[in-house]
Amino acid sequence: MSAEFQYQRLVWVAIAAGTALLVASPVFVILSSIFVDSGEVWHHLVTTVLPDYIGNSLGLMIGVALGTTCIGVTTAWLVTTCSFPGVNWLTWALLLPMAAPSYILAYTYTELLDYYGPVQTWIRTIYHWDSATDYWFPPIRSLWGAISLLTLVLYPYVYLLARSAFLNQSILILEASRSLGCNPWHSFFRVALPMARPGIMAGLALALMETLNDFGTVDYFAIPTFTTGIYRTWFNMGERLAASQLAACLLAFVIGLVILERISRGQAKYFQPYHPQSSSAPFLLRGWRGVAAFLICVVPLLLGFLCPAGVLLQMTWENWQTTLNDEYWMWAWHSLTLAIMTAFIAVIVALILCYGQRLYPTWSTRLATLVAAMGYGIPGSVIAVGILFPIGTLDNGIDAWSRANLGISTGLLLSGTLTATIFAYLVRFLAVSINSVDSNLLKIQPSLDEAARSLGHGTISTLFRIHFPLLRSGLLTAMTLVFVDVMKELPATIIVRPFNYDTLAVRVYNLAADERLGEAAGAALTIVAVGLLPVILMSWQSSRLLPVPQRDPLGVGEAAD
Repeated sequence: MSAEFQYQRLVWVAIAAGTALLVASPVFVILSSIFVDSGEVWHHLVTTVLPDYIGNSLGLMIGVALGTTCIGVTTAWLVTTCSFPGVNWLTWALLLPMAAPSYILAYTYTELLDYYGPVQTWIRTIYHWDSATDYWFPPIRSLWGAISLLTLVLYPYVYLLARSAFLNQSILILEASRSLGCNPWHSFFRVALPMARPGIMAGLALALMETLNDFGTVDYFAIPTFTTGIYRTWFNMGERLAASQLAACLLAFVIGLVILERISRGQAKYFQPYHPQSSSAPFLLRGWRGVAAFLICVVPLLLGFLCPAGVLLQMTWENWQTTLNDEYWMWAWHSLTLAIMTAFIAVIVALILCYGQRLYPTWSTRLATLVAAMGYGIPGSVIAVGILFPIGTLDNGIDAWSRANLGISTGLLLSGTLTATIFAYLVRFLAVSINSVDSNLLKIQPSLDEAARSLGHGTISTLFRIHFPLLRSGLLTAMTLVFVDVMKELPATIIVRPFNYDTLAVRVYNLAADERLGEAAGAALTIVAVGLLPVILMSWQSSRLLPVPQRDPLGVGEAAD
């Protein structure tokens, strides 16, 4: 290895480490706020609203965990191991609810199920009731309503990873359990389900992190949680330090999720043989069993995507003159600009980090990449506070020095700018880009690097001439995923965005809060349509997997021919 190449490698690794620390700095700022005394404000929060924040956040997590696990695992098992009417299109259609953010479902179902909505109006008309005192109807604006809507949009995380786990299970294991005296149900619960546990828990962890990140749904339903508390403490009370400490508490919830999953796993291992040639035909469900399987799979799809999308489409058609006006195109341009710039920067940063790890594969470079990627598991409101707090302090310091020494005011140089907004997005979604770039970079054989180096190419030349052409599809996938995530992001946007620089997500939130959902329908429908892009990508990737069907998994029918 030449001295010049060694120098280039060290420089690249230093740049990667510095980039990782910069991206992770908001998290460190939040953690450092724990040790600062905020005085009477924190005592007031602890004695008044903090118990509600903790209780409601825990309630949401428990409810969503149960709901997403039941729906995700059940539907994944049915479409993987059984054959029934509609199974081919349900396999990919069950991912569609991922395209609809939970806050859009909250606005849509409130419009449908509130007192003056079409559902209750129809009920009163049919039974000739005059007021709500004549009957009982479950309130949609409640903790249970939020749990239901979050479950409908987050179960695909569990479904996708559980289905992947079931696809990779060997039929030999289930047959061995049957030979040892287990009936079909015992084989599922004692063998198939435990073997799929890592995938199920990974999907569940993602769903719970998204639950903690939710702002629009809980705020619209007036449910006090950590995300709404952070926003109100910062903007309504003007207490930045107390907001940072609330963000630190929310961050502790996220860290606790990861630790709890690791502890529950213990020393268990999940190795298994894989013999696709030993697979048998999928289990054929006929009659009422096929109908039941179809309904179990189609109801979450209907409630989580088809119904809200249909309502938004109808409202957009009826209000197209007010919802597709000049302001709509301005919001769309703002969202498009932020999403494109963030996606482009995220891919560049991910390429720097992953390539640095490839050049110098040690624990330090792996740690730097891991630190830079941890923002994805942290709610957007926490990241926003971690960015605004130091930036505001820096702006005030520069302004104070300028006033004292130059006699002029610099104002806010970084706070409330597009730079701060894009940086918040980068911290939040860099992990998405890193995962895609790193997985594709690992597929490139190290011998290509050695061949390029033997021909006199340095690190940068090798990257652009060898790796970049081979990484084009992976880079495009990373940009697409980050683009869609930025288009849907609400908590970080509503806190960090420049003044009077609204995006589609922010305007939908503001209009829905003013009970003007008809005007917001076009923007909401656009967000849902853009959200279909990663669903299409995941469906295409999932379709390339060769399924490993099981023979008679539940013992309630006969095998297909």
